Amino acid sequence: MAGNNTDREIIRVRVLLAFMLLAFAGLSLFLWKIQVAQGGTYEDDISRQSIRRVRIPGMRGRIYDRSMNCLADNVPSYCLAMYLEELRRPGPLSNTVNRVMGLVREISLKTGLPVTLTEQDVRMHMRRRLPLPLIVWKNLDDEQMARWAESASDMAGVDLYVETTRVYPEGEAAAHVLGYVGRASAAAAEDEEETYHYYLPEMAGRAGLEKYYDDILRGTSGGRLVRVDVSGYKFGEVSAREPDNGSDIPLTLDLRIQKLAERVLTGRRGAVVVMDPNSGEILALASVPGFDPNEFVPAISTERWAALRDDPDKPLFNRAVAGAYAPGSIFKPVVAFAALESGAITGQTEFDCPGYYELGGIRFRCWYHPGHGMINVRRSLMDSCNVFFFKAALKCGYETVVHMAEALGLGRKTGIDLDYERGGLLPDAAWKRKNLGEGWRDGDTCNMAIGQGYLNVTPLQMSVVVSAIANGGTVYRPHLLRSARRAGEAVLERVGPEVVNEMNWNPASLRLVRGGMHDVVMSPRGTGRKAAVYDVEIAGKTGTAEYGKKGSGKKYAWMMAFAPFEKPQYAAVVIVEEGMSGGTTAAPLMHNLLQGIFYGDLTETEGGQG
Repeated sequence: MAGNNTDREIIRVRVLLAFMLLAFAGLSLFLWKIQVAQGGTYEDDISRQSIRRVRIPGMRGRIYDRSMNCLADNVPSYCLAMYLEELRRPGPLSNTVNRVMGLVREISLKTGLPVTLTEQDVRMHMRRRLPLPLIVWKNLDDEQMARWAESASDMAGVDLYVETTRVYPEGEAAAHVLGYVGRASAAAAEDEEETYHYYLPEMAGRAGLEKYYDDILRGTSGGRLVRVDVSGYKFGEVSAREPDNGSDIPLTLDLRIQKLAERVLTGRRGAVVVMDPNSGEILALASVPGFDPNEFVPAISTERWAALRDDPDKPLFNRAVAGAYAPGSIFKPVVAFAALESGAITGQTEFDCPGYYELGGIRFRCWYHPGHGMINVRRSLMDSCNVFFFKAALKCGYETVVHMAEALGLGRKTGIDLDYERGGLLPDAAWKRKNLGEGWRDGDTCNMAIGQGYLNVTPLQMSVVVSAIANGGTVYRPHLLRSARRAGEAVLERVGPEVVNEMNWNPASLRLVRGGMHDVVMSPRGTGRKAAVYDVEIAGKTGTAEYGKKGSGKKYAWMMAFAPFEKPQYAAVVIVEEGMSGGTTAAPLMHNLLQGIFYGDLTETEGGQG
């Protein structure tokens, strides 16, 4: 019996041993399959699940004036953001929303940061399915960041990072020139060879130079690979590629003159352009009223945007380059050149001004109703005599006037490096027939001769015209960029003058027109005498143009000028909407502008007719 029991025990042990060996062999085979046969697959899965690719934008280039005063800068903003994909919960969207809001409240309790995020914000962010981190808090101070650091290890899916914010240190100064930035679109951020799990917000130019030179100012994005554990907590950076910053750009603007130009228009609607007549460099380009571009970064509120958009004073409208106005009498020097260069008149030619010119039973009035009597071209510019220019334009023909205006750049865009420029309107017979179904009449020529009728110009265009008169006949393309950096180079290359046309005026014609413009300001009887500045020889031309419904009394008040007379350094144009006249409204403002340019201070004057 004992022998039998022993045999059975041996059999049991052998069976158990065989079972154990079989189980061990099966386990070994299973481990081999996972670790060896399918190891690559699992390793790829782990890599995909634990590595996050984050796109990092380059810092935007700064914008400076000609003296390297910073007009557009960047400042760091410390932010707390949530990566919602890492916080996503299975089931309905509300599960994830509840988790996110719970985490927000927990962070708020630990750091003292206010809860401003709403469930609607979270839902909107997730429904758009953008690879943007959801920024919950911005501009954390040192104390708030310290509190966050104490609890950061318990907060998976939440991260602290530095966002670069665009700032405009001078506020409204040069706002229409600089423009503003906004958050770049998701499509632009993802339009690269690599697909990123997340990208940090990037700024793109939306208006002004920020938009025009966006490709220069915007840097090249970099990226980093971050390892994330199963809970979504980031615990290591695998590798990184640093972004390249955008290029800084210096402008031709002179901040001092720019602020001065905006200041002389305080309380009015209008524009001022100041240009270097020897190069086409824009020293000031002001449009008033303006706006603060800081309000647009990173995004302007709906309410504020509506207020700016619907403001009847149109603060977003750049009057200097997009405002098309009847020029009034500042167009008369163009007519004078047309008549002189064509030989229709000479310096000795005189016309009688009885205070009106009768054409086909219609009287075209001179602004000076008693009449100027016998008057020549130089004096007609000083006195701004309408009748002289009616007769001069009819004698040389409207085609000659149009040709001269075209040669000076009117009727088309100047090509300035700025968006939304308008080309104005230089009408002729073909235009009138096409748009109004009528032929050109002598009355149209008379209206054009004094800058009225269908003719429209921009303040920028007239700054090009007065610059050409100042420098002797060279038409320059106006520009704002002073120097640029070529791709791959570290040195800024100066942007030189670009000549658009050479007028080749007869020296005698030039002396007569410039002399008449000199008398406008420097003669005690000149219509622009209130623009005079002590000890500075100035030449200019005033203008008054009616607009709106006939009899409304609305007028544009103009003045263009250059100084010093013999060796001009500045060419300026001032326009005021709803002014009284060029001599009464614009000339005193031109005085204030030039007084500030030459002497650094403002003095008030009172004006006359023009």
